[in-house]
Amino acid sequence: MFEYFDHTADVGIRVRAADLAELLADAGRALFGLIVENLDDVRDAEVIDVRVAGAVGDDLLFDWLSELLHTFETTGLVLCRFDVDLSNDGIRARAWGEPIDPDRHRLGHEVKAVTYHMLKLEQTGDEWLGEAVVDL
Repeated sequence: MFEYFDHTADVGIRVRAADLAELLADAGRALFGLIVENLDDVRDAEVIDVRVAGAVGDDLLFDWLSELLHTFETTGLVLCRFDVDLSNDGIRARAWGEPIDPDRHRLGHEVKAVTYHMLKLEQTGDEWLGEAVVDL
C-alpha cells in the first residue's frame, strides 16, 4: 500500500508493507504512479532486470527509486509491476512495463529526482515503513 503526502514544491511517497520486498515493489509503483496517472492501464509487455547494490537502510530505498527513475529517463519504459528479491548485497528485481505512449498514458508529474530529504526506511513492529520525497 502506498500514499502520497504534500511537501513544498515536491511530493512525498509513503509506503507500508508486510515485508521489505513488498515495500520496494509498492514504492516502485508509487513512483510510476506519479509519472503516469493511469498506471493500471500500463501493460506489462516488456521485462527488464534491475540491480541495486547496498545493504538494508535508507539509502537502499533512495538507490532503488533513483535507479527506476534513471531507467525511465534512459529507456522511456513506464514500469507497472515489480518482483523484488533481496540479498545481503542488495536488490535483484524484475520489472515489467511498456514504452510511454502519450496517446494511452495520461502523463502526471515530471519527476526530476529522488531526494534525501525526509528519507526513511524502517521496520516498525510487524511491518515496514518507507518514505521518500521526490523533486518535481
